[in-house]
Amino acid sequence: MSKWPIRWDLLSRYRMIEVIALWEGRLNTSHLIQSFGIGRQQASKDINTYLAEVAPGNLIYDKQLKGYKPSNSFVPQLTSGHADEYLHILARSEDITVTFNELDMGFENVAMVRPVTRNISPEVLRPLVQAIREKKRVDICYTPLKDGKEVERIISPHTLVCTPIRWHVRAYCEHAGGYRDFVLSRIKGIPDINDQTIHYKDSDPLWNTDVNIKIIPDQRLSDKQKMVIEKDYGMNNHNLSITTNASLIRYILDSYNIDIHMQNANPLAQQITLGNLEELRPYLTY
Repeated sequence: MSKWPIRWDLLSRYRMIEVIALWEGRLNTSHLIQSFGIGRQQASKDINTYLAEVAPGNLIYDKQLKGYKPSNSFVPQLTSGHADEYLHILARSEDITVTFNELDMGFENVAMVRPVTRNISPEVLRPLVQAIREKKRVDICYTPLKDGKEVERIISPHTLVCTPIRWHVRAYCEHAGGYRDFVLSRIKGIPDINDQTIHYKDSDPLWNTDVNIKIIPDQRLSDKQKMVIEKDYGMNNHNLSITTNASLIRYILDSYNIDIHMQNANPLAQQITLGNLEELRPYLTY
């Protein structure tokens, strides 16, 4: 519960102010207008009230940015300052309440297990957000898992991607000569923004290839057990159909704990499997 007696709707907007300012480094009234459906006058009033009553000195107006940026003394007052607050706004903008840990909804008999957000700093995320918005190239220092050696890469990022276990940026890599996924927590230092890119989202072949993932009950289960699983997952015609793009297939399978390389000896542990493996195999080996 906040130490300020603030109405729930105002609290949500003030928290949005903190999160956007911290992680994007630029806040204007449009952020509140688009997120909450309020007018420009109300959005401006919210920002001014936040600065006057909640966190004086947290934001300063930048004429060049045409908006507010966090001051050198910025300290979150209504949020935790964790990256998942910003990243979940991007992923679930239709339901802002999932972003915040301390909203008092008046119902305590619910427990939620969430994965720990990996180590991501505002200094890493802000330049990437800016580069995506402005379609620019970025110099990064990156530590791939393959050999654990830090390397320098020039990338053209086009999308931040949320998965249940990590966040990454989808980008064109000039060293690899193709589009790759870069885990945000493996980017070191501060990314350096360069000139305009010539590699855009619409030229990413896997991102622009639509696929259908079909998840089915483990075929070793009995018919009655399959019926239970089908009901659990809301399956139609004995399968759960998920439409996505080819670059996200493996992350969706990971979220359902489906490993195409290993079958659990116990079908009750496996429960579900991929029903159209051969159709999707070319993308799973990429």
